[in-house]
Amino acid sequence: MRLRYPRLLKSVALVSFFAAILTSCGGDDNGETDNVDSTAVGKDTTGAIGPISVNGEIFSIPSPIQTAFLIKEVGTNYTKDILNPTSNTASYTTSFRKALNLGVYGADLGYVTIYDQTQDAIGYLNSVKKLADELGVSGAFDVKTIERFQKNIGNKDSLLVLVSVAYRASDAYLKNNERNDVSSLVLTGGWIESLYFAVSTAKTSKNQDLIRRIGEQKSSLTSVIKLLTPYYSQPEYAELIDELMALSTIFENVQFSYTYEKPTTDVKNKITTITSKTQVTITPEQIESISKKIQSIRNLIVG
Repeated sequence: MRLRYPRLLKSVALVSFFAAILTSCGGDDNGETDNVDSTAVGKDTTGAIGPISVNGEIFSIPSPIQTAFLIKEVGTNYTKDILNPTSNTASYTTSFRKALNLGVYGADLGYVTIYDQTQDAIGYLNSVKKLADELGVSGAFDVKTIERFQKNIGNKDSLLVLVSVAYRASDAYLKNNERNDVSSLVLTGGWIESLYFAVSTAKTSKNQDLIRRIGEQKSSLTSVIKLLTPYYSQPEYAELIDELMALSTIFENVQFSYTYEKPTTDVKNKITTITSKTQVTITPEQIESISKKIQSIRNLIVG
């Protein structure tokens, strides 16, 4: 069947930002987000759309979408070289590597979509769909969710909020089917890829917002490690967790603090402003060490 570009851009919503879907929650109780303002998400400097609950424990991990948006907002050009080539898809033969790279490709698909790279989106869409189907998680989306994605795909701000709707569907699906291991790996893959994006771009741009975003990942890394730790008895998990622990050691000297302040809401104009503050102290040497380690971990995942 011939694939038309407009249909592709709508279909991206079905599986795009899979890693973010598994790390985000929010929205109103009835799931109606078409008129929900996403300014709060965009102004949240941590990039975290919201916490997730796994096995009764709460984790707060940033969405790869936020990092991709930040990279574009600072004026960085589209760089295909930082993405995981879609030609690698067929080489992922274990569920472990499929789940991790579903997260990686989800972040990549978000990146190419934000930069309006339609042709590249075709390949990444196919890779995400293939891995999701093979893992048996493509059933996480119901018809209503897909329709609402299609309706709002042209509005990138709304897309951030719509991720929250998709989260509820995918989160419930994975939990009901006892797939916490899969969701944890997808989330980890997306987080690793987005941190790789950030360090790759920050080294050349020297942008302070990106550098701050990297420093903020100190607390997110702790959450990622805790999320994976229940599976440490499995050799593949143990190797990955040990590598992440080594990265955590590098982050130890990064100074990061987050002060929560209640957001303010302009009901009339549907604008919510995040007033929480972050402070990060990170040196160029630390950036270089983090860059080398995250690239090593990423190579372990993508092959």
